[in-house]
Amino acid sequence: MSMHAEQAVTAALTLLDQARRSGGRRLLGITGAPGAGKSTLTELLAERLPEGSCAVVPMDGFHLADAALERLGRAQRKGAPDTFDAAGYVALLQRLHAARPQDPSVWAPMFARDLEQPLAGAIEVPAEVPLIITEGNYLLCEQGPWVHVGALLDARWFVEVPEALRHRRLIERHQRFGKSPRDAREWSLGTDEENARLVAGTRDRADVVISLP
Repeated sequence: MSMHAEQAVTAALTLLDQARRSGGRRLLGITGAPGAGKSTLTELLAERLPEGSCAVVPMDGFHLADAALERLGRAQRKGAPDTFDAAGYVALLQRLHAARPQDPSVWAPMFARDLEQPLAGAIEVPAEVPLIITEGNYLLCEQGPWVHVGALLDARWFVEVPEALRHRRLIERHQRFGKSPRDAREWSLGTDEENARLVAGTRDRADVVISLP
């Protein structure tokens, strides 16, 4: 099944309605390659859904810190599946999935792009919020702890855009956060592209493919 952005808003409203009718919660996962527009779509949904009805919990909050990546020898592959605390992300989704309205808030980490570092306990998720939106590259990946993520999601969406646009966005993003034009291009077409090929292989596991302009 494929959708465009406006149809995605309608589908998210349907998930929200299902959650409210059941008295429970729904988890929506949005995945896609780096630069595909996952955050853009997530921001659109958060703006268009009723205030207080959803919480956004990005996978990127589980990036390992640069100090840990240096120690592990993975700094030059930052963004690859093994540069995240995947098991920690799965544990958070399990808590969010199991939460009941009377439970205390869950606190999730976020990734501060200006610092290029994760920040613990930055996102409050009150137990009564009926819809959780989580977005990231590896939600449908089947290696290591990532294999458990898909089963915790009530809906799995894959976002894609034309490759030329995706590459341009990535290069611009890396420059915006401090890389030189040359380094931004090399990282986008090197490390990021290796990860993009891995993510592309998960497309068929999505319930819906969303094409963004």
